[in-house]
Amino acid sequence: MENSHSTVQSVGENEQDYLSEVQRLNALYASKNGRCKKCFIDTYGCQMNEHDSEILLGLLVQMGYEKTDDLSKADLILLNTCCIREKAESKVLSHLGELRRLKNDNPELIIGVCGCMMQQVGMIEKIKTSAPHVQLLFGTHNLHKLPEFIYRLITNSEQQMEILPKETAIQEGLPTKREFPFKALVNIIYGCNNFCTYCIVPYVRGRERSRQINDIVEEVKNLVADGVVEITLLGQNVNSYGKDLKDGTNFALLLTKLCEIDGLKRIRYMTSHPKDLTEELIQTVARHPKICSHFHLPVQSGSSAILKAMNRGYTKEDYLLLVEKIRHYLPKAAITTDIIVGFPNETEEDFLETIDLVQKVQFDNAFSFIYSKRAGTPAARMQDDVSLEEKKERLQRLNDVLGDYAKAINETYVHQVIEILVEGVSKNNANMLSGKTASNKTVIFAGDAALVGQFVLVEITEAQTWILKGVLLEP
Repeated sequence: MENSHSTVQSVGENEQDYLSEVQRLNALYASKNGRCKKCFIDTYGCQMNEHDSEILLGLLVQMGYEKTDDLSKADLILLNTCCIREKAESKVLSHLGELRRLKNDNPELIIGVCGCMMQQVGMIEKIKTSAPHVQLLFGTHNLHKLPEFIYRLITNSEQQMEILPKETAIQEGLPTKREFPFKALVNIIYGCNNFCTYCIVPYVRGRERSRQINDIVEEVKNLVADGVVEITLLGQNVNSYGKDLKDGTNFALLLTKLCEIDGLKRIRYMTSHPKDLTEELIQTVARHPKICSHFHLPVQSGSSAILKAMNRGYTKEDYLLLVEKIRHYLPKAAITTDIIVGFPNETEEDFLETIDLVQKVQFDNAFSFIYSKRAGTPAARMQDDVSLEEKKERLQRLNDVLGDYAKAINETYVHQVIEILVEGVSKNNANMLSGKTASNKTVIFAGDAALVGQFVLVEITEAQTWILKGVLLEP
């Protein structure tokens, strides 16, 4: 990975022994074959999974593997999976079928599957039956044991399968291999206690477990010393941070302590649950300019009846009151959301309540989805009486409204001079750079690639629905 960066810390003593032994065996392989073994990690799903993959890659690099983006050159292929939607699961199973050819061509190739999908009941048997060429299977609670699994595979070639049904103690000090040297993902809380009726996360990620505040602060200090200027704090519900610690620690306190770290320029976080967003937290964001003025606040529906069926813990009126508080303390803050259409028993009136909420809030952006059944969730037992045709039609109507407001909000940025962090070359135009504002707007502009990782001032010249375009100002 050309622009990757490492943060290396110690792992547990036993796992360190396995790691050191695999490192020794891989060094012997490299000496004999004139090349290091290569690994390929394919990540599905959310930023929590992305960070898990950074840890897995960090462990593999310490064991002597080199990352490759070419599947055909890999000695180890690891699929880090998601199970939020059935489509992601089907994609993984299809990909495993395609990998059979690579295994036939290279019998020494190790193929593994880990992550959320593996925590589902019956998934091991499904993969053993449909993809017997997969040799490594583990879940969300034991990724730190990767060195042991690899050691056993190398030394005795026996299939390694370990899915822990219950969450374990938080493993601190695992190595990471970051994609960017100037920004980093930092987990602050694992698991979820909310049990929204449509969501599988609590069943595959376990109950909420907060990291100790001092461990988080120390990790961020080390990241800043390593060149990081922006962090994104991660959790299924960051607003719940500290509740299980029972010592008065909460998310607002954590943010305040992180703002005291010299050299840290920006703090982002996701995801926030509306029922746990406190006025104290909103005030904390307003008080500290390092905390980005962006609230990603998934509403899921504008109908209080549907919200109750989803077990979201708030009403439409509660959500609008939260937005009112945000606007009071941070009038220019960006608010984004997630919305599901076509939840079981959603009527046209329920859907119009969602449209009404969107019109009242005027979101900067939104991720909108058609409801799809997930086995193992309470909603899967509900009668899904909204036709696919109706779901698609509602999604289109919703997206039309969302797009109108997003474009109108972006147009207010035209002629403004805004500070952005340059993140890289634009995905759609190799001659342009791309960066983010504090409010999480994507800005495209012409500039030298040497600016990647730096803060620059850009005058906005054009607003599109989902991006802004601008001109770089000379320092």
